[in-house]
Amino acid sequence: MSNTSLMIDALKRQLKARAVTYAELGRRIGLSEASVKRMFALRSFTLERLEQILQAIGMDFAELLQAATDAPQLIAQLTFAQEEEIIGDTKLLVVAVAALNLIPLEQIVAVYRISEAEAVKYLLRLDRIGFLTLLPNNRVKLLVVRTFSWIPNGPIQTYFRDEAYGDFLDTRFAGEQELMKLVSVMLSQRSAMALLERLKQVAGEFSQQHQDDARLPYEQRHSLTFLLAARPWMPRAFKALMR
Repeated sequence: MSNTSLMIDALKRQLKARAVTYAELGRRIGLSEASVKRMFALRSFTLERLEQILQAIGMDFAELLQAATDAPQLIAQLTFAQEEEIIGDTKLLVVAVAALNLIPLEQIVAVYRISEAEAVKYLLRLDRIGFLTLLPNNRVKLLVVRTFSWIPNGPIQTYFRDEAYGDFLDTRFAGEQELMKLVSVMLSQRSAMALLERLKQVAGEFSQQHQDDARLPYEQRHSLTFLLAARPWMPRAFKALMR
């Protein structure tokens, strides 16, 4: 985890400890709540803006650095072996994904055919590999960064990619919470890079919204899978006709 990420995560904890919401922080520094959310989602701050935020919450750089240094070291990715262990047991994978989505144990038991004893057993396995800490009363504290991701082309990403081919895309995408846009364009290298950067920003905002809505009761949250993909591509039939 980079020093910048440690500092930003420490800043978020300080905001929470002081009960300063994004809306309130925006009011103090003259930005909209949406702008503040975007800034944290993209993890992009100028030194001037960071200093402005610290002044707004009554901190200085030295205090923020100390808070970042004292924080537990979180993981950004599991090892290949750990992913293989998780993917080798479907119930373990379900519990891991549920934990990432901040779903409490009682809801895991209510939604899936997994007993409480099984769920606790799987949470203990995830505790052992450093994915989370199992607290008293079966509460969970994640030990992963907010930008945690599965290994590119690793065991779990490969599993979900295969599922996407066979199940996720097998729909008309016509439901109330469904959307699919296939756009094929010709762009300059500069425009293509700008588009990819924008897609990364959208993914960051999507992840931030997940964190914000995690405070809501389970009944008010609904599963939504977001797939972003972009690459130079054309249908095979088109390629076959090329000179």
